[in-house]
Amino acid sequence: MSELLINVMPAETRVALVEQGTLKELMLERNRSRSHVGDIFQGKVLRVMPGMEAAFVDIGLERAGFIHASDISELDAQGLEVRRDQPARIGELLREGQFLTVQVIKDGIAGKGARLSNHLTLAARHLVLLPRSLHVGVSQKIVDYQERERLEALLKNSLAESGWKEPRGFIVRTAAEGATQGEFLEDIGHLHRLWVKLMERLRRPNEVRCVYSEEPIYVRSMRDLFGPKVSRIFIDDVDAFDKLSAFLKDYIPDAHALLELTAKEPPLFELCEANGVSIEQQIENALEKKVRLPNGGDLVIEQTESMVTIDVNTGSFIGARDQDSTILETNLEAAAAIALQLRLRNLGGIIVIDFIDMHCEEHRSQVRKALIDALAKDGAHTVVGEFSQFGLLEMTRKRVRESLQRVLRAPCEDCSGDGHVASIDSVVSVIHRRLLVLSSRGDVFRVKASHAVIDALRDEARIIEQLIAGRLEFLACSEYARSQFDIEITSKRLSGS
Repeated sequence: MSELLINVMPAETRVALVEQGTLKELMLERNRSRSHVGDIFQGKVLRVMPGMEAAFVDIGLERAGFIHASDISELDAQGLEVRRDQPARIGELLREGQFLTVQVIKDGIAGKGARLSNHLTLAARHLVLLPRSLHVGVSQKIVDYQERERLEALLKNSLAESGWKEPRGFIVRTAAEGATQGEFLEDIGHLHRLWVKLMERLRRPNEVRCVYSEEPIYVRSMRDLFGPKVSRIFIDDVDAFDKLSAFLKDYIPDAHALLELTAKEPPLFELCEANGVSIEQQIENALEKKVRLPNGGDLVIEQTESMVTIDVNTGSFIGARDQDSTILETNLEAAAAIALQLRLRNLGGIIVIDFIDMHCEEHRSQVRKALIDALAKDGAHTVVGEFSQFGLLEMTRKRVRESLQRVLRAPCEDCSGDGHVASIDSVVSVIHRRLLVLSSRGDVFRVKASHAVIDALRDEARIIEQLIAGRLEFLACSEYARSQFDIEITSKRLSGS
C-alpha cells in the first residue's frame, strides 16, 4: 500500500508518493516559480517566425511563450477546431499583434519560455474536457477492451443525463477505470461550470492576462497520484487541509476518509522512512549521480543539455552461477531501478542506457521487456527503442517540467556548471605564472587564496621566492573559492635595483 505525504511551507509545497517507506514520486512547487502547466492565458503575438513555423506570444510571464504551428488550429463559428487535410503555415494562422487564447502545455525550461497550444483542455478526476473539439476517447493506458467499451458507453449516457447541450469532446482518464455514472456526472458538472466561467472571462476586451489557473499542487496531486493503492493522505498545514478536505468531499469521497492533519514537528518527511532512510534523505540521494542496486551493482546517471545517459555496472556483485546469469540479473534489477529513477528525478527527453553487454539475444529481450513493464507505472509517456549494434538502448520520456536536479540545485559558480573545478596544483601553477609577471614591480607580494591553495603555496614558497627574487606573504581566506586568488604588491621594487 502507498501513502501521500503533503508538506506545505511558506516557500514551497512538496507532495511525495511513498510505498512502504520508499519514495516513488515527488511533486514540488515553489511559490515564486510555480508551474503554469494547464493555465490558460489571453496572449498577444509578438513575433511570427516563418523559418521555424512558430511564434512568440506574450502571456504576461517573465519570458514570452513559444507556440508551434502544429499546436494551433483555426476555429469555426461554434468555436470548434477546424481540421485541414494539409497542415497550415504559421503565416496563415497568426499575425503579429493578434490576440489568441492559449494554454501552457510545458513550463519554460533552461531559460526558455513556456510551450503553448490553443488546443484547450480542462481536467477533472476522471474526465478531461476538450472544449474546442468533438473527439471522444479513452486513455490508451486502459488496456482491457471490455472496460474501454463500458467507459465510453458510460460517458455517452452521463452526458445525455447531465443535459449538456453543446457538443464537446472528452477523454476518459486512466484514473476512471472502474468509475461509476455518479462519478462521471460529478465531473461533467464540475467541468461545465469551469467552462462557463472561462467563457465569461474570454468575452472581456482583449488584453494580456491569465483567465484560468490550475489548482494548488496538493489538489492537482489528487488527480495525478491518488489511486486505489493509497491507504493514507497526510498533510501538515491547516489551511491546505481545509481546502483539500472540501475538494475531496466533492470529488473523491473515498479519499476524504483517508485524509489526516499532522503537526509540523517533527517534520513529516523525517517521520516516514525505509530501512532507516528518511524521505528527506531519499530526496538528497535522488540528486546523486550514482545509485546503488540491492545486489551490489550500480547506476551512474548523467544529465546533460541534450540527453540523459545511464551506465549500468556490476559493481561488487559477483553472482552465484555463470557470468551471463550474473549480467542478466544485474541488468534486470537495473531496469526496474532506472524506471523508478526517471520518474523520481523527472528526467525526460532522449535517454541512452548502457546496460552491461549481453551476447544472448534472449537476455536482451528480457531486459527490454522488464524496462517497458517497469515504465508502465509511470504517468509520463515513454517510448523504448531496440538495442543498437553497440549494445545501447535508446528511449524517450515526455518532459513537461524541470528535473528534480535543476529545481533543487543551481549551477556551480566556480565551475560554470560543468561539474568540475580547477585542481589545487592548477591554481598554484596559475599563481606561479602571475607572480613571475609581477616580479619586476615589487619586492614583497601578499597572496590571498583559499586555505588549501595557501597550504600548497607554503610548501613551495622558497623556490618561488628564488624565481621572483622577492619575498612572499600569505593570507588564507575561508570565503575564497578554490580558483579564486588575489596578489597584492606590498613593497615596490626600487628602480635600478
